[in-house]
Amino acid sequence: MNRTGHIVIKKPVNPIVAAGAIAVLLIFLPLLGAWLNGSPLLPYLSLTSIPEYIPPAPFSPTAFVCLVILLTLTLAPFLRHLVRFQGSVARQKKTPLGTLPWWGRLGILLLLGSWVLAWTRFPWFEPFQAHTFEPLWLSFILVANGYTHKRTGRSLLTHEPVALLCLFVASALFWWFFEYLNRFATNWYYYRGPGEPIALKAYASLAFSTVLPGIASTCDLLASFPRTRAGMDRFVKIDVHGNPFSPWLMILLSCAVLMGIGIRPDLLFPALWVCPLLLGVAGQHLAGYETIFSPLKTGDWTQPWLMAVSALACGFLWELWNALSLSHWEYAIPYVGRFHLFEMPILGYGGYLPFGLECAVICDGVRRLAKKGGRP
Repeated sequence: MNRTGHIVIKKPVNPIVAAGAIAVLLIFLPLLGAWLNGSPLLPYLSLTSIPEYIPPAPFSPTAFVCLVILLTLTLAPFLRHLVRFQGSVARQKKTPLGTLPWWGRLGILLLLGSWVLAWTRFPWFEPFQAHTFEPLWLSFILVANGYTHKRTGRSLLTHEPVALLCLFVASALFWWFFEYLNRFATNWYYYRGPGEPIALKAYASLAFSTVLPGIASTCDLLASFPRTRAGMDRFVKIDVHGNPFSPWLMILLSCAVLMGIGIRPDLLFPALWVCPLLLGVAGQHLAGYETIFSPLKTGDWTQPWLMAVSALACGFLWELWNALSLSHWEYAIPYVGRFHLFEMPILGYGGYLPFGLECAVICDGVRRLAKKGGRP
């Protein structure tokens, strides 16, 4: 145990070994569950084929109400604490803002133009109509970095360009894991126009590559507004890593549930957004790194809070721009698949909150590697 009271791993696991082990668990445990369930395995491995549509379990009012209660009980303490500290923010001296850089203004024009092209059907644009996701999000990332630079004088694009580039690369691989897990959960499907299912192709990696940069850039922008994080550095103190067995408990729980996804995906589909988070945090801890939960020991929830909110904000934009685009996704969520906001059932937005924490794990690791060469 070090002077700050944190338990130190005496023999840290090599981070590359930890990442490889997590990848193996994410790939093979759901397959093992499906095999034990007697399901053919080939459809799960054919990521570039059109998946068979599996109708979700019917809507359950009981499940809906229970999930509403769970989300309310989870978010209410944070929102109450945030509102409580708004007064202290109002008394702070405001920092003079800079000007929006030229590339930020360019990003606004590109974003508006991309939005128009995504939601319209100009004959001359038909060859490119299915590929509007990438320009939308690349221009959004440009705008988010522009406004962050205006407010703080810094941004990922201008001060951490290597990290931003690495986030694009990591993001593509990161999201393919979720596409693989969705082969078991079958919670979303891709379409080109109404009722025309499509398969993912390798070039989908270009769209996937914008996920982490988009959320990280949004997080930096939100962090520049004190009201979005008021009091989050003085919240409940929880020592997640105080028990030396905690990472192993995270791993064991995740392994059991990942295997279960291959057996009962209709019940365990929410774990698709939780198990990678637990494995990532456990892997970071065993590798000797601080994790996104380490600051919770002193009551600092700022980064987890901002990343969760950033993922929710980006999730809203994903669903908004997806709504009228030619190439789009649709959902098949068991038990709670009603009351849609765009294509997403309203309670499905709750999944963006743990997803933001997963993104925080990856973004933290990538930015650390880019800055310090990955040394613990």
